[in-house]
Amino acid sequence: MPLLPQGILERLNAGEVVIGDGGFVFALEKRGYVKAGPWTPEATVTHPEAVRQLHREFLRAGANVMQTFTFYASDDKLENRGQSLRLSGAQINEAGCDLAREVASEGDALVAGGVCQTPSYLSCKSETEVKAVFKKQMEVFVKKGVDFMIAEYFEHVEEAEWAVQVLKTSGKPVAASLCIGPEGDMHGVSPGECAVRLVKAGAQIIGVNCHFDPMTCVKAVKLMKEGVEKAGLKAHYMVQPLAFHTPDCNCQGFIDLPEFPFGLEPRILTRWDMHQYAREAYKAGIRFIGGCCGFEPYHIRAVAEELAPERGITPPGSEKHGMWGAGLEMHTKPWVRARARRDYWEHLLPASGRPKCPSLSTPEGWGVTKGHADLLQHKEATSIQEMKHVMEMQKKAKSSA
Repeated sequence: MPLLPQGILERLNAGEVVIGDGGFVFALEKRGYVKAGPWTPEATVTHPEAVRQLHREFLRAGANVMQTFTFYASDDKLENRGQSLRLSGAQINEAGCDLAREVASEGDALVAGGVCQTPSYLSCKSETEVKAVFKKQMEVFVKKGVDFMIAEYFEHVEEAEWAVQVLKTSGKPVAASLCIGPEGDMHGVSPGECAVRLVKAGAQIIGVNCHFDPMTCVKAVKLMKEGVEKAGLKAHYMVQPLAFHTPDCNCQGFIDLPEFPFGLEPRILTRWDMHQYAREAYKAGIRFIGGCCGFEPYHIRAVAEELAPERGITPPGSEKHGMWGAGLEMHTKPWVRARARRDYWEHLLPASGRPKCPSLSTPEGWGVTKGHADLLQHKEATSIQEMKHVMEMQKKAKSSA
């Protein structure tokens, strides 16, 4: 029997680069398996073949962490806004664990069980009530034997602390990832202070995911690292950003962009942007490097290729591709063959092909966060009156922008 792969902390303690996978909810929504809006992962039960295949593609691209597709799989989220589909959080979480483990066993990959922010917190439920939500998910992860836990996609560091405190009781390593930029969380807590609080809560790996583009996320993690070191603490660092350019975002990130979620394609990063991202993250001392919304397998492959010298391996997905487009040397057209080099792609400024489109957008910053009436949980579906209200708010926000 082959030796089991080292755990996440053993790998990071040895200075190894750990490559995460990409964004499941966006990828599976585009493929027709996830509903935009709720973003809940019923597909682990209803379409396991789709989830399994995406895991497999990320593994082939070079990822060595298979994160369970359990984003927003808490019972309170599944019931929010009339989205109860008669599938419990336990059913979805168990299926997500099984699929991740099945694919992880096909390569040198670890399985991470993931929890995220809850409607209960945004609705001002108590610490005890919110922690009960995390505990219910954690119990499934322990039962299924995941290798470590990830508390990800938290806009408020307080809720992330609660999640970490619960996950730590599992006895497994815990990573904590906030969806914040350099400005800090939605209550204005700086990245440095957020980082210190997460480490003190018990997280061994900290960082950011989602909401912002790679370079913005790397900058935020640098600030977290500075805060941890200034406090005399120690941690490993992770980053799993968007695959979209977001220079015009405010502290809420890409959710405030008018293009969210169906018009973001013109902002997508090229694989060559991903090479730069991987290198900058590595230079910043980040060793857990992956992706979130918008990241497709070819993006993760670019990360793995850029860091191949440090890792000592290239991903199976590079066999047909060739580093830096080397396969183009076989193209029939000579001007395309001339593009088979790193220098060409690194210095390309790709056109959008949209002459009348602006280069930047004006975010719809409503300033709504925890405690606001519009974020209160509702089990019933959105009413016509509620839709009229949010449309009026949208109109006011645009007129004052």
